[in-house]
Amino acid sequence: MLASTPSEKPSSKRASSKRKAASKQVPQQVPVEAKPDEPESKKVKTTMTTAAKVAHFLQRSVVRGKIVKVTYFQDQGLELFLDTLKAHSWLDLFANTQRECSVPDLVEFYANCNVTNGVVTTMVNGKRLRFNDKELGEILGVPAVGFGVCMREDKTMLRAKRLLQLTQRLSQQLGLKAPRSVKKGEMTPYHQLLFWFIIKNIIPRGQGRNLADAMDQCLTDLLDQGEQINLPAFMISHISRIANMAREHDLGMVFS
Repeated sequence: MLASTPSEKPSSKRASSKRKAASKQVPQQVPVEAKPDEPESKKVKTTMTTAAKVAHFLQRSVVRGKIVKVTYFQDQGLELFLDTLKAHSWLDLFANTQRECSVPDLVEFYANCNVTNGVVTTMVNGKRLRFNDKELGEILGVPAVGFGVCMREDKTMLRAKRLLQLTQRLSQQLGLKAPRSVKKGEMTPYHQLLFWFIIKNIIPRGQGRNLADAMDQCLTDLLDQGEQINLPAFMISHISRIANMAREHDLGMVFS
């Protein structure tokens, strides 16, 4: 029989037996409820061989980006766009018509690629490559400073108030009460051009090219406001997304 405090009234034998029965039932249920959380229920991740990765990446297309034809934009009266690229020290990189890409080397690059804490390591043609955003910037001739945080997976990195301001500005609807994706057709012609450049050269993708999400809106606004964007950091983030094969991504060019 369970001991009682001095203030408690003596209980009947029937009540005591009920308490004992209830106390015995509780621990019997705990293992049953805990079974779904046991390690055995977790999915086992498999590791692909390098040869399997090569076969996988050979099936992907290569995203080469868009070359900025300076004379075309000058003829269209869009020197402002060229000035924006110059201010970021990007014009020489994206106006380079001599960029080439060896698909076999690119496939080998991604098949051997590993990205840890922003550092890329890989092997191509028997040569080991290792670089971070600063070193990649030196190779490409662009600065590795400014905004460089990709928030594709974590949209909470920008506060709701900031996201709403971006949506209102780019959609030209100041009365909106909540942030949302912005259709390309809602933007001004110049914002459409900046958005086009971003999804072709900064965070390239083949789908959703007419809808700007939070990341697209943020980068479009930064370009428009003249705020520096850390292009090498975004490139490394994109390299990591391709290399881990969590989703199907086409191959982005790294070096020419």
